[in-house]
Amino acid sequence: MRWALLGLLVWILGATAALADGEKSGEFDYYVLSLSWSPNWCAREGDARGSDQCDARHDHGWILHGLWPQYHQGWPSYCPTAKAPPSRAMTRQMEDIQGSSGLAWHQWKKHGTCSSLSAADYYALSRQAYDRITRPPVFRKLDKAVKLPARVVEDAFLSANPGLEPDMITVTCNSGYIEEVRICLSRDLDPVPCGRDVIRDCTASDAVFDPIR
Repeated sequence: MRWALLGLLVWILGATAALADGEKSGEFDYYVLSLSWSPNWCAREGDARGSDQCDARHDHGWILHGLWPQYHQGWPSYCPTAKAPPSRAMTRQMEDIQGSSGLAWHQWKKHGTCSSLSAADYYALSRQAYDRITRPPVFRKLDKAVKLPARVVEDAFLSANPGLEPDMITVTCNSGYIEEVRICLSRDLDPVPCGRDVIRDCTASDAVFDPIR
């Protein structure tokens, strides 16, 4: 009886470990391109961390938070992959659009591993997706913090990107600030409708939007 219970315990632990390994790489339906307004992140978190991303010399506005493989419902993460992890040189090369090499590394580890791409190809595709979306220049013209409805940010992106429709983009808020713009893209990086778990628009009418530093 004791050995039977021990065998059952070993089987349970083995099954749990398998579930913790993550989903199968390359099996997903579309991408979410996540853009973060750097000055707002710095006001909420970055300054307290002493993040170099928040230094005014970088002139960061909309940075690439990440390119995330997505299911129609839910998303994969931390997928097992035989692809080699990115080198430090690779992650440093993403700093201009991601703000820090640490973020670039984390995005590969959590999301890039689920793309079935090599680290170099995942970063190249992420940069291509970032470049395909026109980031409205109006936000870079602000000279002081303003409060605005989140819908204004979404409308600005829709106006600057004629191929986008309202069901292909969402705006998120965090701690009273505009946080991110998330745009749904096909594997070929064409805009597509988002799943229901992605389209959760911030409804704030007075979200804070800080200017470029």
